[in-house]
Amino acid sequence: MNNPLNPTNQLPQYPESLWRASTELPTFPQLAEDIKVDVAIVGAGITGITTAYLLSQEGLKVALVDAGRILEGTTGHTTAKVTAQHGIIYDELIQHLGEDLAAKYYRANSEAIEWMARTVKELDIPCEWKEEDAYLYAEGDQAEAKLINEFQAYEKLGIPGLWKDTLPIPLQVKGAIQLPGQAQFHPLAYLKRLVEAIVKAGGVIYENTTVSKKLEGTRPFTLTTLHDNHTVTCQHIVSTSHFPFTDGGGFYFSRLHAERSYVVAVKPKTPFAGGMYISVDEPVRTLRSASWQGESLVLVGGEGHKTGQGICTYRHYENLEVFADQLLGVTSIPFRWSAQDLFTLDKVPYIGQITASDDGIYVATGFAKWGMTTGTVSARIITDQIQERVNPYSELFSPTRFHPSPSIKNFIVENANVAKEMISGKLGIVYTKPEDLENDEGSVVTHYGRRAGAYRDTEGELHLVDTTCTHLGCEVEWNKGERSWDCPCHGSRFSYDGNVLEGPAQEPLKKLDAYA
Repeated sequence: MNNPLNPTNQLPQYPESLWRASTELPTFPQLAEDIKVDVAIVGAGITGITTAYLLSQEGLKVALVDAGRILEGTTGHTTAKVTAQHGIIYDELIQHLGEDLAAKYYRANSEAIEWMARTVKELDIPCEWKEEDAYLYAEGDQAEAKLINEFQAYEKLGIPGLWKDTLPIPLQVKGAIQLPGQAQFHPLAYLKRLVEAIVKAGGVIYENTTVSKKLEGTRPFTLTTLHDNHTVTCQHIVSTSHFPFTDGGGFYFSRLHAERSYVVAVKPKTPFAGGMYISVDEPVRTLRSASWQGESLVLVGGEGHKTGQGICTYRHYENLEVFADQLLGVTSIPFRWSAQDLFTLDKVPYIGQITASDDGIYVATGFAKWGMTTGTVSARIITDQIQERVNPYSELFSPTRFHPSPSIKNFIVENANVAKEMISGKLGIVYTKPEDLENDEGSVVTHYGRRAGAYRDTEGELHLVDTTCTHLGCEVEWNKGERSWDCPCHGSRFSYDGNVLEGPAQEPLKKLDAYA
């Protein structure tokens, strides 16, 4: 199914998420005054919004702050599977953490699904919530061996998975694990209702508001906006902004790496049998159904790679297009988009107090592309911790945990990769010149003897930037599929003219003069 063939050439020219295209979200002002609240939450994706919702329902005064628009990041570009089947995970968790913690990982995510289903019902949210079976499948011999080990892990942990020799969709497989009782939904329709509930409960939301990494003092804490020095004074701070906006001495930049993945939303020629699917084989393939203007679509995803380190990114979309056409046939492709998420050293998210000594500052990150459930898990854990309640999953997800295997090995590997990218980016020879670029083309170029980033827009205007990432100085690379500059070291992303799209960078790339 993964042999390279010609794509159908139906990909949209520009990326756009189905979820964002089909949801009219409210807008909120930029913070323009000094405020005082009980809890400040930085980052308005599913984790930040759910945390703000839970705390506001318990009577706390909450401020939710985002550097851009709410739900503009990964949550707005997810495949929106609500499942505890997170690829090949439980066999690894048993090996590295033991059966007790592996079982807690499953229970935490299963309880998150149940909580979300109850919330949809209680708030009567029209978000296309639909219970679906999830399938983890193997096509090759090596993948089959991994799948057998994973199924044995299910049996040890009491996870109600079923072994299947065939799938409801036309894929020839060696085997599959079916996990009943999972779900899919429209994430922004769901979260829009939670946003409305936050505001109704007295919470305040600010968009286009970037806060400084520097925190002043201990409780009460003072957050300061990056460029105009407005403040948020609070008793608790929660960072839900992917890379924590403040590190607290936790060295998160060295314990996380960023990966991108891709989605094409196709109108199939062959009806889709339902279910949610993810492959064990590489490159990963995922599938689920969706709807658009009364028509049935299939979301085909995968092609993951470290940010800034992929092949020509547009080719990832083409590979998914080929796979979809082989599997179901493609009538049209109304949407394509990509997303980014962070991975921890042991694949378990960091949720809780940011460091052992920073009482009152919390973080939730490292969801490894499974943020619908783990983002909800995060909100429930952090809400309990702020309210000084015991949560049975705090130990498992604690950011201060350390497991010698695989943490040491992965720490060395990830940071060696960062060092390699930093050095190679500085030493690479560039031959392309700005005048070589066609309209709507970008590239690293040589500009007056130095490395630069250039993009010539559809009107022929040239945009030049310094390619040195403003986070820790790595050299960014051009992302053709998204028309962005991506950092291969820590995943910061910038628009073609240098503005920050994703952190940990907070400052834009320096603009260069085309004639100097």
